[in-house]
Amino acid sequence: MRARGVAGLAGALAVVLTGGLGAAHVLRADREPGPERVARDYFAAWRRGALDEMAGLVARPPADFADQHRAMVRGLTVYSVALEPGPVTRQGDTARVEFTADRDVAGHGSWRFRSTLRLDRRSGRWRVAWTPDALYPGLRGPAEWRLRQIRVQPVTFTARDGGALSGDGPLGPYLTDLTDRYDAADGEDGDDEESEPATAWAVEVRDRAGGEFRRLKLLGAPRGEKVRTTIDPDVQAAAEKALRGAPGDGAVVALRPSTGEVLGIADTLGGQGAFVNLYPPGSTFKVVSAAALLGRGMGGGGAVDCPARAVAAQRTITNHEGASLGRTTLRRAFAESCNTTFATLTVGRSRAAGLASAAGAFGFGERLWPGAASAYSDFPKTGEGAELAESAIGQGRVQATPLLMATVAAAVADGSRRSPRLLEARSLRRAGGRTAPPRPVPGAAALRDMMRAVVAEGTAARAGLPAGTAGKTGTAEIGGGGDPYAWFIGFRGDVAFAVFVAGGGSGPRVAAPVAARFLRGL
Repeated sequence: MRARGVAGLAGALAVVLTGGLGAAHVLRADREPGPERVARDYFAAWRRGALDEMAGLVARPPADFADQHRAMVRGLTVYSVALEPGPVTRQGDTARVEFTADRDVAGHGSWRFRSTLRLDRRSGRWRVAWTPDALYPGLRGPAEWRLRQIRVQPVTFTARDGGALSGDGPLGPYLTDLTDRYDAADGEDGDDEESEPATAWAVEVRDRAGGEFRRLKLLGAPRGEKVRTTIDPDVQAAAEKALRGAPGDGAVVALRPSTGEVLGIADTLGGQGAFVNLYPPGSTFKVVSAAALLGRGMGGGGAVDCPARAVAAQRTITNHEGASLGRTTLRRAFAESCNTTFATLTVGRSRAAGLASAAGAFGFGERLWPGAASAYSDFPKTGEGAELAESAIGQGRVQATPLLMATVAAAVADGSRRSPRLLEARSLRRAGGRTAPPRPVPGAAALRDMMRAVVAEGTAARAGLPAGTAGKTGTAEIGGGGDPYAWFIGFRGDVAFAVFVAGGGSGPRVAAPVAARFLRGL
């Protein structure tokens, strides 16, 4: 096959627009075009490779706006890209358009994924609120792209029922990682010969100075041996559908508490964000803080104080919107998410050693291979000072992945912490992973009751969660004045889950309703 060059971006981008932004959308009656028109014009300019026109529709475009687009085309030798926009979804002065991008990469195959174009209204004018993740979900800045030929084992990963799994959606990066790691023979199956590796092309990106390249897609990988994953197609579909209504990028991760099997992964964070990206867990971490207190002899009915403001280890702690319960029980303080209660009790009773021990029991610091489990965060060594008070409420230096917080909920549901896994045990070993023996977590029975109270009468009571759901809300403040992260973790029956929405603002108002949609879709 003759090589084809890229003669400028306009020649490289033959964009096909279909669906979503056609004649069905009506121009606003006022003089300024609405988000539907702005989005349509933006995609039309992208079609022509008219980067200056695209930048003109962006609110405060970065100086390297055109260079970031060209870098992707040149680094991957993109021959064409087809865009399939969906409808514009409006919420007040913000709007978003989910679209599918399908790029022909150097004639080696199709790289298809979903992304989101965001818009907002400023001074009465709708403009594109552009960030690098419009090019690929999860990009954090200007990126370096490359296409690299590698050797892979011929394998196809399927759902738990043997059905096909799409590599074009949120599961794509996870399946790519499994394919890259999977060894076709490990000597334990009676096979003396390993299958011959074949070649494929890896789409890779590096978007942090000094960072490593991340693999996003394998093109031209052979389809040979079929290996079943633990993904349940119904759970996967419900998770993806629920996350589509979220106001920002996020993740829904679902597990089976009795086995640790990963049942579904909806992820718009980019790459394997649900498994490897670390975020402050906010008040969802109070599950761990409560477990530490229960392990020190407290009970859910034990009397505690929940003032609006308290000083713990010289750190002033306040409750959301100045809420105060006065003298109450640990169960109710948990249900209403009293920061002051858990900060002061952790400093005064659990202390640093007790909180760290509970965190370890729930999997903080456990490192399994990326893709099959997670690059978990070590629990910070806080000492007995103000940082301990912050850690008790999931702030400070405490960080966790959405997968890790899903395993926290699963451990409460089952009573034991089990290693999460995407493959059966034998296949997991062949992919270089491992599972640790189940281990009990402190206070599981009382925690189950406390998490039910959150849904029945606490911070998630108005989220529309189905009967039988137990959970914990979380709203995690971040530095720099950005909107807080929204969390909800929980379980119902033999399904545990974590919902995370970046910039969602409120766990009770944003993440918990996403969880409700997910559970109703099962």
